Amino acid sequence: MPVSPDYRPEPRFFDLGADYADAVQAADFPQTILRFRNDRAAAEVGLEGLSEAEWIAAFGRFEPLPGQPGPIAMRYHGHQFRHYNPDLGDGRGFLAAQMRAQATSDRVASDSTQGRLLDLGTKGTGQTPWSRGGDGRLTLKGGVREVLAATMLEAQGVPTSRAFSLIETGEALERGDEPSPTRSAVLVRLSHSHVRFGTFQRAAYLGRKDQIEALIEHVRSLYHPNVAAGDAPGLLAAIVEASAKLTARWIAAGFVHGVLNTDNLNVTGESFDYGPWRFLPEYDPAFTAAYFDQTGLYAFARQPEAVFWNLTQLAGCLKLVAEVEPLTDALNGFGPAYIRELRAAFLMRLGVHSLGEAADQRLVDTTLALLREGRAALRWEPLFFDWFGGFASSARALSGPRAKRYQGEAFDAFRFALMEHEPDRIERLEYPMFAAREPEEMLMGEVEAIWAAIADADDWAPFQAKLDRLEAARLAWGFTA
Repeated sequence: MPVSPDYRPEPRFFDLGADYADAVQAADFPQTILRFRNDRAAAEVGLEGLSEAEWIAAFGRFEPLPGQPGPIAMRYHGHQFRHYNPDLGDGRGFLAAQMRAQATSDRVASDSTQGRLLDLGTKGTGQTPWSRGGDGRLTLKGGVREVLAATMLEAQGVPTSRAFSLIETGEALERGDEPSPTRSAVLVRLSHSHVRFGTFQRAAYLGRKDQIEALIEHVRSLYHPNVAAGDAPGLLAAIVEASAKLTARWIAAGFVHGVLNTDNLNVTGESFDYGPWRFLPEYDPAFTAAYFDQTGLYAFARQPEAVFWNLTQLAGCLKLVAEVEPLTDALNGFGPAYIRELRAAFLMRLGVHSLGEAADQRLVDTTLALLREGRAALRWEPLFFDWFGGFASSARALSGPRAKRYQGEAFDAFRFALMEHEPDRIERLEYPMFAAREPEEMLMGEVEAIWAAIADADDWAPFQAKLDRLEAARLAWGFTA
């Protein structure tokens, strides 16, 4: 299988041994129909030159890539809705490969992401020792939804795994939460790490100080190399910072992950595993993504609380090897880091430069006040679209479909705060996207319509058209995670 001459296999997690994962095999699928491949992401790991047959062999039949060992199902525990579950692990996926990121036309040589270790992880590849009686499969609808979520989040500058491949597998699945039988698929995602908070929790549950120490060194050396060897509080502080940035970017994007369990947060502050996700239709702090989140534990505005709670569980694991006081100090960094990152995220989404802490906070506060007042008449995403580029967009916003919403005391306060800030890269307003009257959103009505076209007529055109528009939006916004 040909790969880039710069391709360097580096199976680092595999080297930790059998205490952390189990060797597994992918299911033998009756069909392998390629539905999506991310050549831009593939270029980052030297795989963009694969033919369709080679791609299907690698990501439909999971023949090992050159230099890579066989797949492993990772072991971990986790709190699920704050109830500890020691019976977890990769139940329908595995770690397929690890390799170093390369410079591409999209990620230049000076980019801090070049050279970082990346995982190819799967979803829907069949049963593992951790399947707990499940079939280990993924519905095609679930795969389509994950591709859409990850693509939207990347375009918005949220640190996220990227959908790498989606292959339909020709099985009829029975599910209780969608019409059945339903079509099946296997998904591959490209992610910075799949080491979860729950990976540490399992070692702590077993009382394995040696495993905690090995995980600390693994994570420190590969993902947070500025942390000194053996410095557990320093590592926690780095994870706290990364998690604060992720949470702030979710909020600025109006995104609700839906299932913020400790096994769904990782050590690099990059979100992944998109099940019952949602984007806000309008400002609503209590908005939830999962129908089974009946108490609103993971509601939109409670996501910072949820992430901090999960960080405290990670800190509890590190008590096996570190003193409580420095771990507590590291945890206490979350609040200030989150507020700082939230200001930066809102400035990014509005396309303006920082003017200092007080002025930036005033802009965040007035933006939220205007969204709160506008609710359904304004929605979430349109405000950031209308006023992207700061006051340079005033003529466009005040002549657009929401012009009547831009008046009154809340708007005046927002406008004054925005006027203080200079535009950032004003040339971005020249992209055709900003000539449209409406922004790119990712609301459930559109997602269901995209799936209906596939389910009813095997029509993939709306899906591809949405991905094309999101790519145009990514280029126009010019955000980086």
